Amino acid sequence: MKFGRVKKDSVEVNLTPLIDVVFLLLIFFMVSTTFTRETRLSVELPEATGVAALTDSRMVEVSIAADGTYVVNGDRLTRSDRDTLRTVLLPISQQGTDLPFVIVADAAASHQAVVTVMDVAGRLGFANLSITTQEPGK
Repeated sequence: MKFGRVKKDSVEVNLTPLIDVVFLLLIFFMVSTTFTRETRLSVELPEATGVAALTDSRMVEVSIAADGTYVVNGDRLTRSDRDTLRTVLLPISQQGTDLPFVIVADAAASHQAVVTVMDVAGRLGFANLSITTQEPGK
């Protein structure tokens, strides 16, 4: 008996449809992609301009020096802490909290010192808080 050999088919991968699909995907992604250009904004910070306000003899003025010392209505405080500032401002607040409360801070003063003054003034009931500015170079 003679058995015939089974002829094996050669296994091939046809790359032509695969290349077509990859090419179509490439075209799809190129068309559907949005290109954004990042832009940078140039911001010019504002400076205070205007006419100086009329000075009221009945106002509370707290100055903050660069080293953090406080001056209340021209009187320098012995200590620069929250309790001393509250002790000095308490009699003024009992006269009336509707007085204008002006904070004059040095440019080199710490932000914490300014926030401390605002916090003490707010807790004592002052509502008319303002921060003064100076023109650059003066």
